[in-house]
Amino acid sequence: MNAFTFYNPVKIYFGKDAIENVRHELSAFGPNVLLTYGGGSIKRNGLYERVVTILKECGKNITELSGIMANPRTTKVEEGVSLVKENHIDLILAVGGGSVIDCSKAIATVSCMEDMTDYWERLFVKKEKTNRALPLAAIVTLPATGSEMNTDCVITNWEEQLKYSYSSIHQYPRFSILDPQYTFTMPREQIVYGSIDILSHIYEIYFSMPDENNVSDDVALALMKNVMENLELALDNPLNETARGNLMWDATMALNGIIQVGKQEDWMAHKIEHALSAFYDIPHGAGLAIVHPVYLAYICKGHYEKFAHYAVSVMGIDPTGKTNHELALEGLKATSAFFKKIGAPTTLREVGIPASAIAAIAEKTLCIKTSYGELTKEDVAAILRQCY
Repeated sequence: MNAFTFYNPVKIYFGKDAIENVRHELSAFGPNVLLTYGGGSIKRNGLYERVVTILKECGKNITELSGIMANPRTTKVEEGVSLVKENHIDLILAVGGGSVIDCSKAIATVSCMEDMTDYWERLFVKKEKTNRALPLAAIVTLPATGSEMNTDCVITNWEEQLKYSYSSIHQYPRFSILDPQYTFTMPREQIVYGSIDILSHIYEIYFSMPDENNVSDDVALALMKNVMENLELALDNPLNETARGNLMWDATMALNGIIQVGKQEDWMAHKIEHALSAFYDIPHGAGLAIVHPVYLAYICKGHYEKFAHYAVSVMGIDPTGKTNHELALEGLKATSAFFKKIGAPTTLREVGIPASAIAAIAEKTLCIKTSYGELTKEDVAAILRQCY
């Protein structure tokens, strides 16, 4: 394994009624709380009422930012920053999935900038370092991004058709609540796309140097199998608390840094998908289902043994009489077939993206150097054509 330093300060409360731990955590913060959430599902399942009751019983003044969309946009970040400043917010409490938490992280960081002029260019494009962010905490309702236990946020600048990430240690949540019962009302599509996002995060880490045997990769393989097994159980019975709990912790484990130690990582498939959804606003998990297997097939040359190991140990491919190259490609075809079986799209056509858009999407894709190589815009276009 490569040398590494590991640090993660997030306190996790997992399990039924874990939300009650919010009460004693709130004592560490001032009286003014910004409650952020999405389209209103937390009101339908009773979580909103429970959160508001706890906040009021703890003497907190509540300001709300609702309507945070999937692929959260700069306009929503700016709306949140205005609320922070107007109401002298002491803590942001994000209730929802990765989009809500990511938007809240961006609000937390931007609201602490002395001059937020050109914050998009400074933070998301140039990756300028910041020295603080407003405290935030999370109550997770949709396991997918792992944002509840990491430093990252992803925001879309719709006007510029760009979707970029920003990372800072100041964006770690102070604490996060993971209660599987709050995932029971998720629509089937969200279960599918959230689980694909989890798998894609693991792929970005596993399929990178070093290729030789290491602990991080062994844990990653176990997580992949666990996601696939529990996803099928959850789709069969959405009220299966064990399956939903496993998926919830899979999402956190996939991107809290543990399987990343000693790994160079990749993240190019995510860059391609970010460009897709910045143009067409498709669900992140849908874009990853289309792009990631094709991308991996494109870059696997020279690393066939690693891909073959995945094919056999995760996808259950019989290795008898097959070369590593054959196993690698068969494993990736099986991955795409698995995505199709659970109801995800596997081509651009299925989500209404025309072939005529490929060149523009490729041009907007942020190409980064990965441990397996470095793609050009022409490579991205070739991958997208294969996705069509």
